[in-house]
Amino acid sequence: MSKHEHVRVAVIGSGFGGLGAAVRLRREGITDFVVLERADSVGGTWRDNSYPGCACDVPSHLYSFSFAPNPDWPRTFSGQRHIRAYLEHVADTFGLRPHLRLNREVLKMTWDAEELRWDLETSDGRFTADVVVSATGPLSDPKIPDIPGLDGFPGKVFHSARWDHDYELRGKRVAMIGTGASAIQIVPAIQPEVGRLTLFQRTPPWVMPRMDRNITAFERRLHRAVPVTGTLRRGLLWGIRELQVSAFTKRPNELGLVENLAKANIGRAIKDPELRARLTPTYRIGCKRILLSNTYYPALAQPNVDVVAAGLREVRGSTLVASDGTETEVDAIVFGTGFHVTDMPIAERVVGADGSTLAETWKDGIEALRGATAAGFPNFMTIIGPNTGLGNSSMILMIESQLNYMADYLRQLKVLGGRAALAARPSAVGAWNRKIQNRMERTVWKSGGCDSWYLDANGRNTTLWPGTTGEFRRETRTVDLAEYEVLRAPEKKPRPVEAAAKRATRKAKTAEAAR
Repeated sequence: MSKHEHVRVAVIGSGFGGLGAAVRLRREGITDFVVLERADSVGGTWRDNSYPGCACDVPSHLYSFSFAPNPDWPRTFSGQRHIRAYLEHVADTFGLRPHLRLNREVLKMTWDAEELRWDLETSDGRFTADVVVSATGPLSDPKIPDIPGLDGFPGKVFHSARWDHDYELRGKRVAMIGTGASAIQIVPAIQPEVGRLTLFQRTPPWVMPRMDRNITAFERRLHRAVPVTGTLRRGLLWGIRELQVSAFTKRPNELGLVENLAKANIGRAIKDPELRARLTPTYRIGCKRILLSNTYYPALAQPNVDVVAAGLREVRGSTLVASDGTETEVDAIVFGTGFHVTDMPIAERVVGADGSTLAETWKDGIEALRGATAAGFPNFMTIIGPNTGLGNSSMILMIESQLNYMADYLRQLKVLGGRAALAARPSAVGAWNRKIQNRMERTVWKSGGCDSWYLDANGRNTTLWPGTTGEFRRETRTVDLAEYEVLRAPEKKPRPVEAAAKRATRKAKTAEAAR
């Protein structure tokens, strides 16, 4: 890449969102683009999360692009290795390799109001782009809480998304901090080999059985030979989840039956009444993400596992002190404490039209028109932006809807012609987000009695979409130009030398014509 290469579109990130954007750009006939990736390979969160037991909690045939079906998924719920391989396959199949710029971290990007373009500074060179599509995703930057004394811990410390595969866990005393989706996969995976495992549980999750199995060779042959069968399978999985949405968004009390099934799931594996009580949530199921596992509770019942029903308060040497005063000696600490979702670090690197960063604009809460565009940041779009997350279905469905919006956004710019940009009107952004937050009040995520990572510091749910994926697709099918201000590049006044040269040229042409 040259020091000041100019491209039509710059995509940031090469996970599902970034690769999906790249495929859609090529299908729209746009080949003048790059995909900037800070790591040395594609895959996004499925590259970074390689911890033991890592797998998806969405069925394989639904957790893949509709335009790139995979008839060869080995299991109904695929593991990290197979999902990452799928993304590598997408990059190869759709000819994306020439567009990839690996080991290029975006350090800063600034809107140039005169040129109507973005100036980007990366870890290896600078360039400009007419449009930037940020697909860094909300699960890309790990979050480790600020624990007093952690810096003085003499053992090993790492986050689940930065797993140290060179560190030998066998026989060690290990602390698992957190009980989210990663933790419930890690715990049963490492429990048989560690000497002692202590789980620090600030809030217990609701865990349902995982209906996972091998996909038979016959099924795979059928999906290869008759592709429509794979499409029907995907459609059925989608439809079932669409029917579940109203219980989460409008009628949370209907989740009572599911809650009873989850309690029965605890009872089958946990016979100790005291432990069972510690593992039973007191909030409505669905308020936090419902987790899936057949091995989590059986692992917690093993004699080499302790459950501390409190968060980690401080570290004193190799001693971990919980908020209830419990002290535990450990050799290693694994943090499964999530990511910077409502305070994405990329926002600090994006400088908009008025000189403010996206982080400053979002200081009171992240918000974007249709989850894609923020006021004050022309020709800048996010994939998996604010209020586009899901609590019960596949994010790939939401990504594809946002790719539709991106494609129409670029079509509108082409129709406008010349040097033009679209700037989301603050009034449109505000109206969209008021509608979202008003709908959010009825959801289980707001009324279920829990404090989750879906909520920002002000208690607003700026993460999830309070409707069906079908509804979101309708809302993002096309760009409504009434919600945008059209910006045109100002005409440049010629400098004195340039003006004199033009006058001389005109005079010479006039003299020649007279002859």
